[in-house]
Amino acid sequence: MIKIKVSILFLVVALSSCKKNDDNLIGNGNNDPLPNIENTSGYRMLLIGNSFFRPYAEKLNYLAIDAGLEEHNSTTVFRGGANGQPINFWNDSTTQEHAEIKSTLDMGDIEIFGMTSGHDYENPEDRIEGHRAWIEYALQKNPNTSFFIAIPPIDFPAQWDSLAQANGYNTIEDFYGYFVNSIVHNMMVNQLRDEFPSVNIFTIPTGWATFNLCQMYLDDLLLDEINLFGQKETSIFTDQKGHQGDIVIETGGLVWLNSVYNIDLSSYNYETGFHTDLHEIAIQIMNNHDPEYKK
Repeated sequence: MIKIKVSILFLVVALSSCKKNDDNLIGNGNNDPLPNIENTSGYRMLLIGNSFFRPYAEKLNYLAIDAGLEEHNSTTVFRGGANGQPINFWNDSTTQEHAEIKSTLDMGDIEIFGMTSGHDYENPEDRIEGHRAWIEYALQKNPNTSFFIAIPPIDFPAQWDSLAQANGYNTIEDFYGYFVNSIVHNMMVNQLRDEFPSVNIFTIPTGWATFNLCQMYLDDLLLDEINLFGQKETSIFTDQKGHQGDIVIETGGLVWLNSVYNIDLSSYNYETGFHTDLHEIAIQIMNNHDPEYKK
């Protein structure tokens, strides 16, 4: 989630996290071929974040195994709100979560390390302080690790229109596009790449799942009975903060699966539990994602 005020960009996340619920999902039986995948056995991953990151990390764990990547394995460390940002995981050096992240990296077998795009708002001149610290630490025993930054949506959806207009944009989609490209890509990823020129650093544009589905709801294009706010199983948002409903989590999970494993979603036989073609939405999101910031 991204909270942005006039001329200032903030990432603020809630203290709650979404509960995983995959009981009604049907996989492809692990029998389908997996085209264009670099690692058909799966990666060992470390994923750290908050409640606008956690649902997709958990969904990726499910989808990767469903897709036949049987050796996919991830260590996940989550904390609510700003506590789940990289800088706070790093600064809170006496916590169990800090120790768990370091001990996981100390084993030396992490292939992909994923974090959120949050940063220390009291130090806006250095948006990558936390990311830098964890990358430096990780590379000591994991020199071939790739890193990604997951970009969450803007929070408080009821305020989207006024927020976009206050910052000079006609739509929230235009405003989010500015955040993705100008802030995360240009000011964060590019700087990290300059500091770590031999390291693969990419982004996952998770937030587009929320925005695209919300616009489809407003345009009456969803093929399911979905509310804007309500129960997780039947709504886009579960609260005013903008936490994700299942339809968003399913779509975002497919975005993560394609981003990390390059699975062709058009031939991935997975039942999302929805009539709306969430595979196609995820495909469009990744097709529109700048290839310079793909894995």
